[in-house]
Amino acid sequence: MDLKLDIKEKIDEIVKKIQNDPEMLKNFKEEPVKTIEKLVGVDLPEDKLQPIISGVSAKLALSGVGDKLSGLKKLF
Repeated sequence: MDLKLDIKEKIDEIVKKIQNDPEMLKNFKEEPVKTIEKLVGVDLPEDKLQPIISGVSAKLALSGVGDKLSGLKKLF
């Protein structure tokens, strides 16, 4: 259970870093494995990084949807 909690915390940490750095976001979109390895500071096999990449991608997608929905509120 601690492992899952650590992964969730790491995903949240990575998402914040990527959202605050447009260059890092670009790098994540182009090369997610290398970008996550750089942010985590550990060279891991891709299969070990895949859950983190999936979690980060999902959170970034959700935050993008949230930003777009906020923009729609201004129209009404």
